[in-house]
Amino acid sequence: MPARPMRDFALEVYFSKWEFVAKYNMTGSDAENMSLGELLALASEQDREAFNSLSLAYTETWGAPALRQEIAWTYEGVAARDVLCFAGAEEGIYAAMRVLLGPDDHAIAVTPNYQAAESIPMSVCAVTGIALDPENGWALDLERLKNAIRPNTKVVSINFPNNPTGRIIDRSQFDAIVDLCRRNGIWLFSDEVYRLIERDAAKRLPQAADAYERGISLNVMSKAYGLPGLRIGWLACRDNEMLRRFERYKHYLSICNSAPSEVLARIALKASTFILARNRAIVDSNLALLGEFFGEYAHLFDWKLPDGGCVGFIRYKGADGVERFTDRLVQETGVLLLPASVYRSDLNDVPAEYFRVGYGHSYVPKALEVFRAWLRNRGS
Repeated sequence: MPARPMRDFALEVYFSKWEFVAKYNMTGSDAENMSLGELLALASEQDREAFNSLSLAYTETWGAPALRQEIAWTYEGVAARDVLCFAGAEEGIYAAMRVLLGPDDHAIAVTPNYQAAESIPMSVCAVTGIALDPENGWALDLERLKNAIRPNTKVVSINFPNNPTGRIIDRSQFDAIVDLCRRNGIWLFSDEVYRLIERDAAKRLPQAADAYERGISLNVMSKAYGLPGLRIGWLACRDNEMLRRFERYKHYLSICNSAPSEVLARIALKASTFILARNRAIVDSNLALLGEFFGEYAHLFDWKLPDGGCVGFIRYKGADGVERFTDRLVQETGVLLLPASVYRSDLNDVPAEYFRVGYGHSYVPKALEVFRAWLRNRGS
């Protein structure tokens, strides 16, 4: 398959229409947010003073050294020099794929996935999609991935816990992917933005940058930490020459991050034990409510408990179809869900009858009340 122009980012187009007008964003992919005051209340006196006295000047392209050190401490074998900060995760994906891939290369990407994981590589070179199996709990077929490798395969891109399904592969499968990449000299690009809010910590996977010398770990303050407004993401990689090439590419993008956001991200990482415990508690509580809700309407919804993250992909069984269903729901109640068309892939068929639900926010119980009342009023 030759390279092709990037199509519109379907998720962002849909969110541009609904995200800030819908009353209940019940498809949000981030965990519970915090106010600036709440976050600063978690800071040490020294860090609050650093924030208040901050000069609003340019920052280092790599990210502030103190922030990179805090990020490095979230890994097992990564040092501050192995971390490059970006303005969110999207910029990191873009820079990495543009640097790693050329027209004569080949990439492999898991689907369904965040659209950038396939659209950006496809704008550069040939890409093969490996579809997770909805009939088997969104399992990954390792043999299909193995058979997709070509002599010119340069990158394998994975995302676990997966967006939108919440699936986490087994540790043995992760280790097998690392082994395949190592034996074939392939870069492993791992989107790990939902790591640390797994339903069972025993299912938590290693980070690619720790596990493999050509592993590239993507993470961000937006998802598990619930701080998307900071726009702080990063790539971790122990190959410093490749990381330097990513940094050179960043010069054509954001150049550097926001100085206040870098200080605030450092504060959040220092308070991560509290923030993550709070967010996991909200997720666990909401999962119990969702189980009751979708169980009550089992004739309409096929609900499978996700392994991790704060999103799930649910099959809708109504005769009106998921697109009509989600459109009516948001227009009549303000409850926003994300229909499967947003996850259309150019690589594989994504089942058309699914929608994404988000359960990382404290307003989910109220949204479910509104959702339930609407279903009852229409006799569902």
